[in-house]
Amino acid sequence: MMFPQRATWLALLLAATNTVAQTTTSCNPTEKTCPKDTALSSSTYTHDFTTSGADDDAWNVTAGNVTYTSSGAEFTITKSGDAPTIRSKWYILFGRVSFFIKAAPGTGIVSSAILQSDVLDEIDWEWLGGTDYASKVQSNYFGKGNTTDYNRAAWTAVSGAQTKTHNYTVTWTSSATTWYIDQVAVRTLNYADALSGKNYPQTPMDIRIGSWAGGDSANDEGTIEWAGGATNYDDGPFTMYLEKIEVVNENPGASYSYGDKTGDWESIKVGDKDDADSESSSRNGNGNGNGSFGISISVSWFFNWYANRHVAVRQRISDARSSYHQPSAERARRDLAIPSTQHTCIDLRTGLVAYQYLN
Repeated sequence: MMFPQRATWLALLLAATNTVAQTTTSCNPTEKTCPKDTALSSSTYTHDFTTSGADDDAWNVTAGNVTYTSSGAEFTITKSGDAPTIRSKWYILFGRVSFFIKAAPGTGIVSSAILQSDVLDEIDWEWLGGTDYASKVQSNYFGKGNTTDYNRAAWTAVSGAQTKTHNYTVTWTSSATTWYIDQVAVRTLNYADALSGKNYPQTPMDIRIGSWAGGDSANDEGTIEWAGGATNYDDGPFTMYLEKIEVVNENPGASYSYGDKTGDWESIKVGDKDDADSESSSRNGNGNGNGSFGISISVSWFFNWYANRHVAVRQRISDARSSYHQPSAERARRDLAIPSTQHTCIDLRTGLVAYQYLN
């Protein structure tokens, strides 16, 4: 986590639908009963962005603007506050994901390709811009949002990460996760080695791909140093390219649900179409479920949530300041998001809506 040293963060109760909707972890199944997740219904999914452009049936643009050319999906940063991101509309449960990516150059620029679940299990690929990181990529993982330490990251050499497209693949099973670069295994995490499985990613995950500026001048010195230095936007634009993505889903279906609050993979239930139709009816307010919960978060829910959570903000800020120097790129962005002075911030782990005001 991280937090600007010269900034004051004020939690705001915002009713704007497009702001609240940016919250990506709206319900944690280890804490309460949550709506079912939409599953990738087929065992495979492939999309070539260089020839087919956008796939709006499979992806949402959750932040910024993403353009599509013969070079692929382009995630471009030109100014402070830019953070183009796409997120899959479905989840997978074990399988393989291959990202054909050319990372963005530029000091302080962060590119990322992430698998993340509702319980904050996470598997990462992350790249830093700048010459010192031009031939490196970081792999990382988290289990159930555990951030008691940041010793899970590992750097791997890769030739021309910012000038060549490489195949960055993750194979994910209930017993082990392996990261590959151009079909060569570079790291393996065994279930037993992740705190006897407690920190092992094992719940249905969606896919998130994007870039942001960790070296923005609005960020604190520790953040900028960690990201590789201050970003000079005059040197831009800084573009990350996603040429193609290939997905294998070992447990295709209509939906995933949690049988209990353990967050263990054995508790996950794969639903069929009839189950999904029933859940959809409930979410849309046509049944006896949560009404429009699956579509948007109501303002009243947000007000109630804030009343229960605001007392923890000071401690969260303190924790963020004490550990800002080691988190992964996506966790730095998500735990306490650091936007420009005029950019609305959503803490994607807590749902906290905030603005940043610099002294």
